[in-house]
Amino acid sequence: MKKYRGGDAQSVGQAIRALLNSYQLSTKFDEANLIQSWERIVGKPIAKRTRKLFIKNKVLFVEFDSPTMRHDFSLHKAQVLEMFRKEFGEGVIMEIIAM
Repeated sequence: MKKYRGGDAQSVGQAIRALLNSYQLSTKFDEANLIQSWERIVGKPIAKRTRKLFIKNKVLFVEFDSPTMRHDFSLHKAQVLEMFRKEFGEGVIMEIIAM
């Protein structure tokens, strides 16, 4: 019977993160997770009024269905950015631009 050596083991999450890092995919993975989390972070009312989301050069671009929604969101984008930073870390996005 083989004995388990605790020092050699890593969690599945750590193994996946190491694999993503080795192929330089961790940034794209984090960006995809951030976009996937949009509705959960901002709530259904805002998510329903969102037409398009994409990230380019660590900037999250958000297109809304009306100028009023864009203006309302711009008043709270600092809080939304902070929520994303707390969940995904400082390096995933640096700014949010409402369009």
